[in-house]
Amino acid sequence: MHRPHAPRDSSRTTDGRRSRLPGWLRRIGLRQVRMFTGLVMFAYLLSHFLNHALGNISPEALEAGVLWHLEVWQFLPVAILFYGSVTIHAGLGLWALYQRRQFRWRTIEPLQLVLGLSVPLLIYSHVIGLRLSNVLYGIDKLYPQVLYAYWVAWPSYRVWLMVTVMLVAWAHGCIGLALWLRIKPAFRKAMPALLVVAVLIPTLALLGFYEGGRDVIRVAADPAWQDANLSIKQMGTLQQQRTLDRIGDAFVIGYLGLIALALIARAIRGLMERRGGMIRLTYGGDRTVRVPRGMSVLEASLRHNIPHASVCGGRARCSTCRIRVLGDVDELPPPTSREAFVLGSVGAADDPTIRLACQLRPTHDLTFLPVFPPRNVAAARQAARMSRIGDERYLVSMFVDLRGSTKLAETRLPFDTVFIVNRFLGAVSRAVIACGGQPNQFVGDGVLALFGLNESPREASRNAIRAAAAVAASVDELNSMIGHDLGAPIRFGVGIHGGVVILGEIGYRDHMVFTALGDSVNVAARLQDMTKTLGCETLLSDEIRATAGIGADLLPTQQAEIRGRTEPMLVCPIAQSRDLAAALDHSEALLA
Repeated sequence: MHRPHAPRDSSRTTDGRRSRLPGWLRRIGLRQVRMFTGLVMFAYLLSHFLNHALGNISPEALEAGVLWHLEVWQFLPVAILFYGSVTIHAGLGLWALYQRRQFRWRTIEPLQLVLGLSVPLLIYSHVIGLRLSNVLYGIDKLYPQVLYAYWVAWPSYRVWLMVTVMLVAWAHGCIGLALWLRIKPAFRKAMPALLVVAVLIPTLALLGFYEGGRDVIRVAADPAWQDANLSIKQMGTLQQQRTLDRIGDAFVIGYLGLIALALIARAIRGLMERRGGMIRLTYGGDRTVRVPRGMSVLEASLRHNIPHASVCGGRARCSTCRIRVLGDVDELPPPTSREAFVLGSVGAADDPTIRLACQLRPTHDLTFLPVFPPRNVAAARQAARMSRIGDERYLVSMFVDLRGSTKLAETRLPFDTVFIVNRFLGAVSRAVIACGGQPNQFVGDGVLALFGLNESPREASRNAIRAAAAVAASVDELNSMIGHDLGAPIRFGVGIHGGVVILGEIGYRDHMVFTALGDSVNVAARLQDMTKTLGCETLLSDEIRATAGIGADLLPTQQAEIRGRTEPMLVCPIAQSRDLAAALDHSEALLA
């Protein structure tokens, strides 16, 4: 008897086909096509600029250079590659205008797009006058004819238009190269040399264009020169020029129409998405935003000004925007080929909860946690501005350290370890900030927090103790949230001590960090380390207890030998940090 076939899983079939493709082919997407076509166009632009630069030598050098230039770029396979790249690159620019839902308006991305879209409008008359006239009518315009048109026959504004074209096209190409190379390890070292080249080449090209124009102006009135260089074969007839002008007008109308069509399509898409319903994106329980269906997670972060790590700017060329999806992943759209390739490169292809925020476009409510927290130094800089460097003042230092991080790394993939450590550091930082403290330094899997930058020693001490209890609550919440990733609950140790410190910036050149320097900071670090041997979560000095106004009978005390100090110190070992909240509440009740 015939047995019916089971329904095929289309996503699984697609994934299977994708996995059989070679690695270099799976890496190719629209961004890679845009990059390749841009490189072809930049190579042409570089060749053209170097040819212009020959005008600084002599008119003969300029003539000889253009013949070599045409020999290369009018060779049929190269010409097909070039004009195909121009068409595809322009089309992808219009597609980017339509597709991108959110831009980093404070970065270089929108400038890159505007420059790219403006190049065809600036250069169309030049292309039609030179290339199309040759194809349609066999007109051979070289440097003498072009320079005569710009510097003698045409109004002066056409010269400035050509200068604008050269600068805009070159800037667009350089920005594209910088966005491509900025995540390459050698780019930072090569930046000074590349900057020199990026400035020198267009400068020489513009000077060559100017010198060539001066040479033509000197001989333009010579009848013999005009007979040799301004014939109908070289310049065309008036009727031919009118036809070319009509073609140019049609191009401008058509191109502006395509831009308008892309903008109208964006508006229609936004309206349809809103009519189709909104979804909720929840950032690990901290914040929830409503966005239209189809918007990527990274675009949602940018739209709502939520910091989100992304080194490559959302181009799926890195994995720093990774998120871990919490809950059911069956309703998520499958990864694109580019996303699957990137996730496979970092060993996350087999984990369906790890996705790229720049590529994931959820259609249902989603709760997730970013794997890599964004670099946020604004708070530290603000603290540095509010505190004069070199001041001495009383601060409370609190060290918080993750326990068992070495064992954690031995049993997990590297990105899983980073994910857990970052979640821990985030939970601690939120607790510190909520209690009036300032996360100051992140050292491995530990945090140094400072209290007292803008408050009295008593308030600083109480806030630090309150923060230790808040850290315990935050870590408990974290354990319940990512317990499926942990074999055992996250444990931590806290050391708290206060004293007079010096506020300063340490580091080298552009890598200066605002921090506090003093013996009390070192003691807090050693108290945190001693929690391991004393078997407690928090160890604070008795001086902090007294400064905070907590009665001696409310917290246990004992003598402890502190490494680096000759005298033993009276400390308060707290087995469970959450118990500190009750001691604070009791002391406040007594004061009332």
